[in-house]
Amino acid sequence: MPQSLSAIRETIKDASIEELEEALYLLKGDERKGALSLAQTIERRIRAEKDEADRLAGLYSFEEGLIDERDARIAVGLDEVGRGAVAGPLAVGAVVLDREMPPIKCLDDSKKLKSEVRERVSRDVKASCLASCVVYVEPEAIDEMGISNALRQAFKEAVSKIEQAGITPDVILLDGNPMHLDSREVNVVKGDSRCASIAAASVIAKVERDALMTSLDESFPGYQFAQNKGYGTSDHMCAIEQKGLSTIHRRSFLTKMEQETLF
Repeated sequence: MPQSLSAIRETIKDASIEELEEALYLLKGDERKGALSLAQTIERRIRAEKDEADRLAGLYSFEEGLIDERDARIAVGLDEVGRGAVAGPLAVGAVVLDREMPPIKCLDDSKKLKSEVRERVSRDVKASCLASCVVYVEPEAIDEMGISNALRQAFKEAVSKIEQAGITPDVILLDGNPMHLDSREVNVVKGDSRCASIAAASVIAKVERDALMTSLDESFPGYQFAQNKGYGTSDHMCAIEQKGLSTIHRRSFLTKMEQETLF
């Protein structure tokens, strides 16, 4: 007696590509009502799973190419979060992936991931990598030194923390334009969506900074930091007009905005 369609649906909920293909084979020639629709659903799942596997493979192979062409062994990926926020710290993540471990499922540019997926990916990154850290530059320091210098300081500190953990990278992979931090620096345009360790750094930095801004919402009520994470949304700007600036606002950013008549 053939397996019921409801049982097949239950079986494929968390199925691998191989299991999906097996289920599709079982449905071949099945004339029961709903069998064709289920088969089409499985075919779409298989295509999506294969596309995702190809995307992940590309993310890792791109990085492998950068490492191998420099005759290197260990790379650290770095990325920043919160550069354009008007409140809260700048965060820089750094990750050294274990090249012997399988690809981290759903790894991608943090901005492309839903929050619950991002949090799971962050846990998986930390559980499987050789080393990771997130460093912050506080608003007052950003105001004093400017955002470019703040970025340089944070990137240098992140690399230093990785080295203090006993890992010396041969290559430092940075998202975006040259920072001229180190002779090992390699810059990757749109690196957070092209290079595995940079994507991983973007994920852990965003997860940690988002959690910090959510906690700061309790200390600084009314600015909706839990929702806007310190970025200049319309509601956030209205709250500043009504309440004034808090101690975690970047005054240099807001002075510039005022000059541009955004208030």
